[in-house]
Amino acid sequence: MLPSPTLPLEKDELKGNRVPRRITAFFCGLILAALPLASYAGKPAARAPTYETMPAVRDFIRSMHEQHGFDVDRLTAQFARVRPNQAVLKAIQPAAVPEQQRSWQRYRDRFVNSRRIDNGVAFWNENGVELMRAQALYGVPAEIIVAIIGVETEYGQNMGRFSVLEALASLAFSYPPRADFFRAELEQFLLLTRENDQGPLDVKGSYAGAIGIPQFMPSSLRRFAVDFDGDGRIDLRGSVADAIGSVGHFLQRHGWQEDAPVASPAAVSGEPANLVAAGVKPNLAAEDLARNGVTVNGGVEELPSRPSALIDLVTPGLPTEYWLGFDNFYVITRYNRSSFYAMSVFQLAEAIKNTRGIDSNGK
Repeated sequence: MLPSPTLPLEKDELKGNRVPRRITAFFCGLILAALPLASYAGKPAARAPTYETMPAVRDFIRSMHEQHGFDVDRLTAQFARVRPNQAVLKAIQPAAVPEQQRSWQRYRDRFVNSRRIDNGVAFWNENGVELMRAQALYGVPAEIIVAIIGVETEYGQNMGRFSVLEALASLAFSYPPRADFFRAELEQFLLLTRENDQGPLDVKGSYAGAIGIPQFMPSSLRRFAVDFDGDGRIDLRGSVADAIGSVGHFLQRHGWQEDAPVASPAAVSGEPANLVAAGVKPNLAAEDLARNGVTVNGGVEELPSRPSALIDLVTPGLPTEYWLGFDNFYVITRYNRSSFYAMSVFQLAEAIKNTRGIDSNGK
């Protein structure tokens, strides 16, 4: 869900070269002389108008009033305090260079690394009771819950500082490619804040409008979040227990199979394009895989009897890595519809579990 960071520019340095004072004074004079001209060289760019002036927003406000009983004046006043956020609109754009969009090694290194593994072990140790309760209740292994929270926000360290109202409005009304999706999320967000007696302008989240430790979109928060700490309210920003329970509940509701595998390494000797094109939903039988030269563990083991999907993990300049993804792999992609994401969660989960030195039952 996140764009790549931009590296800071290096500063030029003078290493032992003295500049004569008269030259320094000359250039200082030029700079001072230019200051009045610079002051009038141009006016700062005008800020974009706030959203309540846009016809599409006025239609949205009217719809929220007619369908859900929102007060038109109050909602209009709230949209009058937000405007198109250029940082949001830039972050949502796909990578400018196509080959930067798909590199498994680069993606994996961002999420499966010593920092997230060590912090994941610490998070597990601190929240073991809640994790074991979620595992028992929802059937989802503790390490999977920990890994999702680790990938999403580094265990609550990076939950986002954008105004969720402004972020969702920017994407709903100023980003046509996904306007319908984000307009629906904006509707869900306003319903959510009304239900929780929150001010829409007070909620912070990611540039895409995801909220809290597990980064739930508003629609997922309303459908799948749970009050796991029993305090009478759902708080995904302030309650680690609520975050843990909500991730487990989300995965269970999307079909997680208790004690079933997630993925298995594979090798391909034939042409896999048609199998990969079938997608991440498991629908390939063992005979489909064998017919296309797919094996597991060097051909020593039999192909699994359960349906699977062939997952290709592509890194430019390196051999493609292949895995068989099963139903639980597909369930992880319901959280984020990317095979890279699901594999990062799986591998981070395995690394955390192995580093902590226990089995999946927490014994």
